[in-house]
Amino acid sequence: MRTETEIIQAVADGDEQALAVLYKLYSEKIYNTALSYTKIAEDAEEITQDVFLKILKSISKFKQESSLNTWVYRITVNTSLNYLKKKNRFKFLKTHIKTHQHIDFEHPGVLLENKEKAAILYQVIDCLSKNQKTAFILSFIEELPRQEVANIMETSLKAVESLLQRAKQNMRTELEKIYPHRRKSKK
Repeated sequence: MRTETEIIQAVADGDEQALAVLYKLYSEKIYNTALSYTKIAEDAEEITQDVFLKILKSISKFKQESSLNTWVYRITVNTSLNYLKKKNRFKFLKTHIKTHQHIDFEHPGVLLENKEKAAILYQVIDCLSKNQKTAFILSFIEELPRQEVANIMETSLKAVESLLQRAKQNMRTELEKIYPHRRKSKK
């Protein structure tokens, strides 16, 4: 079994077997993260390809100041956000009012009995700011340690915790709009 450093060097040297190992290690993580942002399988597949192209293009410059995992997630998050920004740029009619429409989306990691709840959750995640969404997806969907999330986002652990608190509050507010009957009664 090759070490992370050996895999990086071998991929940088054009070793196709090392590239296959890298792909096997990260393709599912990249795809699932991209899918959490786009909610469209074809878009997630395109982002996955883009991420691997970026990895191939820049792996020889990777200084290993962070882990390979952190670096790959950082590329994935940035590629996903840029993809969405580019995609939204081509929409001719934009509305700044967020409405609650049904999203027909199925994430591969969600159990069948939770599909409907997951669709609503992803709908509410879309209401978050870019940074809150990234912190939430990496922390709760990808289940990464908070410090790694901070490293990926290039911010402090305290900032990630703050983003997550605001994200939860904003999601709670959006969920109360969807489920007004579940709102806690105030005494």
